[in-house]
Amino acid sequence: MRIISGEYRGRKLLTPENQDIRPTSDKVREAVFNILMNDIYGAVCLDLFAGTGGLGIEALSRGADRCYFGDSSREAIRIVRANLRTCGAEDRAEVVPGDYRKVLGRLKGPLDIVFLDPPYRAGLYASCLELIDSLDLLAPDGIIVAERETRVTLPDEAAGFMKVKTRRYGKTSIDLYRRPSASDEKEEAEA
Repeated sequence: MRIISGEYRGRKLLTPENQDIRPTSDKVREAVFNILMNDIYGAVCLDLFAGTGGLGIEALSRGADRCYFGDSSREAIRIVRANLRTCGAEDRAEVVPGDYRKVLGRLKGPLDIVFLDPPYRAGLYASCLELIDSLDLLAPDGIIVAERETRVTLPDEAAGFMKVKTRRYGKTSIDLYRRPSASDEKEEAEA
């Protein structure tokens, strides 16, 4: 697995030897960052359920100012730290060990982009979205990028966020969530 573009382009990332950590494929990562092209520069990001840290490091490579990396796995935390060292990105990153509730509870908003990639079958999407909302972590124009198995669907609205885009890449799909804008809420009220 390599960084696709930007400052760290071509740097090889450490990946796990076992199947406990499922890194986002290069194809999906590239597609996500094509979608986020106009939102990434200067952003503050969170790579929740970071695994290898590939999404967050790719964000830093493409111009994000800062990225937080959260994971409950000691192996994942070790790999993220090693990958940050490989890229020389430690000064723009903070690794927060712990389960998603602890990680989210330790952060201060606003976050511009949240990469949400929990274990697919753990059923954590709704809980994560609710906690992000209740802690008011997402910037008003922020984006949540939720990666999931294609055969599992996520709701169009959840915890005050609206799904604004869905893309499918084989067995993996990406849903983008945002807070409804004032114009969205006005249109809904008039309908």
